[in-house]
Formats: sequence, structure tokens, C-alpha cells
Amino acid sequence: MTLLVVLGLSACDGMSRRGTDTAIGAGIGAVGGAVLTNGSALGTVGGAAVGGVIGNQAGKR
Repeated sequence: MTLLVVLGLSACDGMSRRGTDTAIGAGIGAVGGAVLTNGSALGTVGGAAVGGVIGNQAGKR
């Protein structure tokens, strides 16, 4: 699991700060959505969408 996280974060190396924040927000949102909805696909996708928007807005700073 740790290896997957490290590989996933290394993929963000060439991205802008805002792009990185969006990707991280989407990932965290997907995990949160999956946990809150007991693995529902709709909850996972919804969480990723919400997390991506929040990460994108946080990246504006």
C-alpha cells in the first residue's frame, strides 16, 4: 500500500501546484466517499469529484 502511495505521488512531479492539489483532493475525497458509503461506486466517484473541486480551489492560493 505504501508503495502505491509513493508511486502515485511521484506521478505529480511535473504538475503545477494547483494540479497537484486537485489530484490529491480527488484521491482523498475518493477514499472518504468510499469509507462513508461502505464502498459504493457512486459514493467513491462523488467523493473524488468533491475532493477534486476543493483541492482545485485550495490550489488557487
